[in-house]
Amino acid sequence: MTSISESGVSDRETVARRLLDSSEQLSYDPVKEVDWETPLDTGYHGASPEWSTLYGTSYWADLSPEQQRELTRQEAASVASTGIWFEMILQQMMLRDFYAKDPTDPAFQWALTEIADECRHSIMFARGAAKLRAPAYRPRRFVVELGRVFKATASGEAAYAAILVAEEVLDVMQRDWMRDERVVPFVRTINNIHVVEESRHMKFAREETRERLRSAGWLRRQINALVVAIASYFIVTSMVNGKVYENAGLDGKRARREAKANEHHKSMLRSSCSGLMEFLHSAGLLTKPSLWFYKRANLI
Repeated sequence: MTSISESGVSDRETVARRLLDSSEQLSYDPVKEVDWETPLDTGYHGASPEWSTLYGTSYWADLSPEQQRELTRQEAASVASTGIWFEMILQQMMLRDFYAKDPTDPAFQWALTEIADECRHSIMFARGAAKLRAPAYRPRRFVVELGRVFKATASGEAAYAAILVAEEVLDVMQRDWMRDERVVPFVRTINNIHVVEESRHMKFAREETRERLRSAGWLRRQINALVVAIASYFIVTSMVNGKVYENAGLDGKRARREAKANEHHKSMLRSSCSGLMEFLHSAGLLTKPSLWFYKRANLI
């Protein structure tokens, strides 16, 4: 049941109004803010090297600085492409959720605002990946089809908690990238825009997850905790496409083998998700069955 303040306004409505106000005061137009005209300077990385799937491995040590930079540019483009894929899922879930609901509700208006943000972000990521001279990276066909089912069926806390997982993981790594002077400037700008605007999306996802769980019984929590964990596993494991290594001029077989065993990258993922896991635990969505998937994805 929605909590009501002394003024008679629900907490959910208050949050939505604050997010709308924030969006009016601080939003970006990537077409104008990002330097799309300056040619790519290959003297820069595409992402902080420490976030590379090969950083800390023997193969990373064998690479020349030029190869390391090209790899991080391909990896950054892959993360952007995966972001586009999930943002399209997110938009469809939110449209379904607010279909035919009260348009005067601030939450309804915020949902449309967030969808508009995500449209701009997807175009921004697409242009950024192209400028990094990367191909169109897509998840495996099986994962794409799972996403098709998920976007058509997920609702309530399952939808919003999955949205939160995808946004939180990307947010942590992009906060590092946007501050890193080794990263090519236009990518830093893209990351900064996404971090600022995505912080509002994460606030809304947390609020909606809590709100939808108020009426959830034990069985519903158990089922949706598992759904969220499975979705999280496929989102996170799809972020860096295995083809980035060949496209960066590396030995793909060796690179995939060393990336899979890279404890440094696994620890980076785990540390980035500590706050997220605390939230899922407090919401009752960190169950024993779900833990198996989070551990497999190196999120815990």
